[in-house]
Amino acid sequence: MNWGKGIIAGMAIFVLFIVGMGVYMVLSPTDDFDHQYYEKGLNFDYDYNREQQVVKDHAQPKIQIAGGQIKFTFAKPAKGTVKFMRPSSTASDKVYAIDSDNSNEAVFLLEPFAPGKWQLEFEWISDHKAYLYQKEVYIK
Repeated sequence: MNWGKGIIAGMAIFVLFIVGMGVYMVLSPTDDFDHQYYEKGLNFDYDYNREQQVVKDHAQPKIQIAGGQIKFTFAKPAKGTVKFMRPSSTASDKVYAIDSDNSNEAVFLLEPFAPGKWQLEFEWISDHKAYLYQKEVYIK
């Protein structure tokens, strides 16, 4: 084999490599980047202030998992939402309304939740103050 054939063979292998990488990139699943990145950046101060309000008022909700239920106990009556997010499957994410009235508690059944790790995100208003709290729990 002479130099000409070697150069052509090397170039052909390089072209096949580039075409293969192009096909791989086109067929790979889409990135899981956050599509609301810029909007969240603009709201960062608002979210940070709500998280700091939880710390300042010692308003972290108590979470109890027992008897096929998950119970959230708030320091004061709360109205808002709790988002159950499954890190392994965004299709399992659920949002529920919270209205603790005078009992300061919210109870949910564990039946619709698969066992495993869940990220909880609480957003609520109590005594005209806004709160944001995140907690990771493990449901058996």
